[in-house]
Amino acid sequence: MKNPPNPDLMLFKTKKTEVFMDKKTVRDIDVSGKKVLVRCDFNVPQDENGNITDTRRIVGALPTIKYLIEHNAKVILCSHLGRPKGEVKKEFSLKPVKDELSRQLGCEVKLADDIVGESAKTLTSNMKEKEVVLLENVRFDKREEANDREFSKELASLADIYVNDAFGTSHRAHSSTAGVAEFLPAVSGFLIEKEIKFLGDSLNNPQRPFVAILGGKKVSDKISVINNLIDKVDTLIIGGGMAYTFLKAKGLNIGSSICEEDKLDLAKELLEKAKTKNVELLLPVDVNVAKEYDKDAESKIVSADKIEDGWMGLDIGPETIKKYEAVLKNAKTVMWNGPLGVFEFEKFSTGTNEIAKILGNIDATTVIGGGDSAAAIEKAGFADKMTHISTGGGASLEFLEGKVLPGIDCLQDL
Repeated sequence: MKNPPNPDLMLFKTKKTEVFMDKKTVRDIDVSGKKVLVRCDFNVPQDENGNITDTRRIVGALPTIKYLIEHNAKVILCSHLGRPKGEVKKEFSLKPVKDELSRQLGCEVKLADDIVGESAKTLTSNMKEKEVVLLENVRFDKREEANDREFSKELASLADIYVNDAFGTSHRAHSSTAGVAEFLPAVSGFLIEKEIKFLGDSLNNPQRPFVAILGGKKVSDKISVINNLIDKVDTLIIGGGMAYTFLKAKGLNIGSSICEEDKLDLAKELLEKAKTKNVELLLPVDVNVAKEYDKDAESKIVSADKIEDGWMGLDIGPETIKKYEAVLKNAKTVMWNGPLGVFEFEKFSTGTNEIAKILGNIDATTVIGGGDSAAAIEKAGFADKMTHISTGGGASLEFLEGKVLPGIDCLQDL
């Protein structure tokens, strides 16, 4: 009797990312004289004094905003910031974003005191062409994350057109990311267009050889990504904590390295699937091990089949880097999601930094998933060498899985 299919391998059997490839953008709709509601991702980091420490998300929204201003639109911006959980909290106000936007745009951006209340209605009803109004944090209203239909309708009533340019939240079906599209013509901004192009082209029409690098702690976080990519890539490189689950699945001793015991059978199935699909799946051949999870822990380089009890793998070793480099040098498309070691600790950041350096020096399209991958590339100093760094951690991961992203699926097709 045949074994039943592993439910983990059935998770991603849903609509594919190809459905996102032909969405209308702001170029495809007349915005002149219209009030345009733009969902941005202004969830920017701040210090203890409320000063913005990284403006990249604001800068990323500027092309769409400037296009709308130049084409005589009345621009209404909205975003979340932090996790206020449906309550008005001063520390999560968008005022610092309003100030930075005003500086970047060279014009006054007016901030409403609320989202759909009297302040928002007054400011948006009296707008002139080329003016910009920013609504307060949409998550100050608990109905936002619930995708409440009435709240979506109230938000939509402020405008004539909806533009989603917040890729980082497009995997969430919230009122401001998807709900408003029921009540307004909905198109994408330039940031989402760029994300769809680079992520979509890499997945669906890559130049070959196509190599994917997957890191991070857990196999369970990347099951659907691995499953989806095995059908598309020529080589799959595995690093990070999840590599040890695969190594143990191959019968190797991994000491006290991180391992998902309940995913060992799944790892075996994925290894077998790669073999069946004629996909080269590369695992570390040597690792930097330590006696404890600490930035100053005693460490040493050992072969991946010689990890002793009481030692844990925290980074890939020099021979593994050479092995991965040999493959990457010939690649024409590389997609990377997840660091290859504990890159937060300098002692165990070598693998991630070296792979970033290699990608910065090859003649290939290099696409970096958001979240930790983007942070690692930034920290390594090679961000400007990459073809594209995604602005969405969870969103880019779900895109790679082949899942439907509600904030993109709701937009009008070409």
